[in-house]
Amino acid sequence: MIRKFLSMLALSLAAALPATADPLAKDVFGANRGPTGGRPAAIGFYSKGCVTGAVQLPETGPTWQAMRLSRNRNWGHPELVNFVIGLSQAARQAGWKGLYIGDMSQPRGGPMVTGHASHQMGLDADIWLMPPPSLQLSPGQREGISSVSVTNGKGTALSGNWSASHMQIIRAAARDPRVERIFIDPMAKVAMCQMEKGNRSWLRKVRPINGHQYHFHVRLSCPAGSACQQQDAPPAGDGCAEAAEWIKNRIDPSRVKPVPPDPDYRHPRSYRLSEMPRQCQAVATAR
Repeated sequence: MIRKFLSMLALSLAAALPATADPLAKDVFGANRGPTGGRPAAIGFYSKGCVTGAVQLPETGPTWQAMRLSRNRNWGHPELVNFVIGLSQAARQAGWKGLYIGDMSQPRGGPMVTGHASHQMGLDADIWLMPPPSLQLSPGQREGISSVSVTNGKGTALSGNWSASHMQIIRAAARDPRVERIFIDPMAKVAMCQMEKGNRSWLRKVRPINGHQYHFHVRLSCPAGSACQQQDAPPAGDGCAEAAEWIKNRIDPSRVKPVPPDPDYRHPRSYRLSEMPRQCQAVATAR
């Protein structure tokens, strides 16, 4: 039913833009201040998609605050919003007041004017690695405050900001069956590999990546009723040896063999609206 609905929507809105107009998709999606109605559905891929029927994470709740409200990126598929609220409650059980929630998605998903390549289907959320000192921050305070790094400047050791509570929260996220992957700095992954003395299966979902020492990125699997392109499953095993290699390469960069850039790669911010999935073109231009 959802595919039929989206196809009909695409056809009915095909004339929304002049045939000669082909704006950048990020400009069209970024200009939408609210979601579409209808049944919730994630469409396309994490780095080339959109979302219908998105809902907004309330700016403040008993165990969370959405940050950087001026970006209007506290939107997502209802499954993501439900997950984030549940994880914030788990954070309280770990001894934190709750969670600071960074970027999720725009009201209709799609490419963003700045920042992320992914976060386009309403299934991604950035969670700050700083325990909230307060859950009563004003909108202005949420623009100025920054998270803290859990690694040293070179990324070769943990900083004093890391704690067992971080692992408890990340493990709770990874054990949620809705979660497809979690991205975090490899140094944090190495630490969790060393700390885990029980069931290690959840570590497979935790993937090392640069630029994630201030937050971890949670990605949900495609929810029922959606039309997503499936991502390849993480490699078998707990991934701890891979994370350790990242740190060895940071310590000795000469170990890293240069990889030529992909000449065909384009950042999603360069996509034209016509290059997005047809259903997403309709979602972007719906009134």
